[in-house]
Amino acid sequence: MAIPVLYQPPTARPREHRSIFVNDDFRRYFTGDSVSKVGTQISYLALPLLAIHALHAGPAAVGALGALGSLAFLVIGLPVGAKVERLRRRPVMIAADLVRAVLLVSLPITYAFDALSMWQLYLVVLLVGAGTVFFDVASGAYVPHLVGRRNLLVANTQLSSMQAGADIAGRSGAGFLVQAFTAPFALVLDALSYLWSAVCLISVRKREPRPEPVHDRHLGRDMVAGLRLVLGTGSLRTIAIETSWSNLCLRMIITLIPVIVVSDLHRSDAWVGVFLAVGGVGVLLGSTWARRIGARLGYGRALWVVGAGCAPFALLVPLINAGPAMWISMAGWLMATFKVGVDNVLKVSLRQRITPDAMLSRMGATYRFMITGALAIGSAAAGVVADATTVRTAVWVAAAGLAVSWVMLLLSPLRHLRELPEAAA
Repeated sequence: MAIPVLYQPPTARPREHRSIFVNDDFRRYFTGDSVSKVGTQISYLALPLLAIHALHAGPAAVGALGALGSLAFLVIGLPVGAKVERLRRRPVMIAADLVRAVLLVSLPITYAFDALSMWQLYLVVLLVGAGTVFFDVASGAYVPHLVGRRNLLVANTQLSSMQAGADIAGRSGAGFLVQAFTAPFALVLDALSYLWSAVCLISVRKREPRPEPVHDRHLGRDMVAGLRLVLGTGSLRTIAIETSWSNLCLRMIITLIPVIVVSDLHRSDAWVGVFLAVGGVGVLLGSTWARRIGARLGYGRALWVVGAGCAPFALLVPLINAGPAMWISMAGWLMATFKVGVDNVLKVSLRQRITPDAMLSRMGATYRFMITGALAIGSAAAGVVADATTVRTAVWVAAAGLAVSWVMLLLSPLRHLRELPEAAA
């Protein structure tokens, strides 16, 4: 006869690192990724400025350029998620870094020989976007392997803060770099940053386990399984839809701000970098405070409370003009992007905690398919609305959409969530 167990001592919970940087491999990954992110933000500004100055591109062409950078997530995002799950993630990331470096170097070379065309710019942006799909999908599943699930909130706080810092350094620095040395030179720095990222990833010592054989699995069924997981799980579905809408509105604003500052206000490229860098400051502050706000308010409640308090400030952004209106617009941008920083930490940690290991790549690909696809739509919409009305009207439309995005979170089951769920197996 079995003896009933009246008491079991509690099992020790895996300890969260006080500093995630005691993990040498995470530190290597973080170092490479941070430099790469700064380079990416340089290109983020240098590419449209190259199109405006060298090729005399208008709002529609600049919008198309931004859309192509995100289009790859719509076209290949889902199959890449299913495919990467069958591969070791680190080699995929290294290959993506090297390919993106080569593609970007081609632009200053053709520019030097006076052979640069808008079609080449479109093609390079599209292919670099495809490389980013592979890198981002792989990295989303690679970080839990590096740090362990219980350290995800700490790791994501550092990664989100780093991303915001890269926004600040890359975008503000890009404005001055383009002004001082021209946009093609700035693109060389981005290519070098991808090479640095690849070197850092090569130096990571922790070995990935070999993926389980998938002979009996079909790529299409794996893609559908990822969609079902995201769209069939209430919290994941809400996060995906709200973030997609916010991204669409944010991208419309970011796409058109350079046009207003350079073409309408006749300010220097440096002012574009300063304006966009203010958004990086907002994201950095939000990322830094996200864990504290989540612990104080509850992680689900924090998402909609911060949204309600910060997102409406986006309505100050379309007031951008010469004089004090420039600073008022920047203040509104700072507050609106504070919400983005909080979201980046809490939403990513929530997604990774509730998704099983075997579904991480597919979940990440589906999520990025939706939210990054929204970026492509936002870039295209910016050009279409600006051409149909005015550039400033398009910014007003985007700001209004961003101001009310938090309502989706208030009406969802997430509003009751106080603690992050236990990590899925």
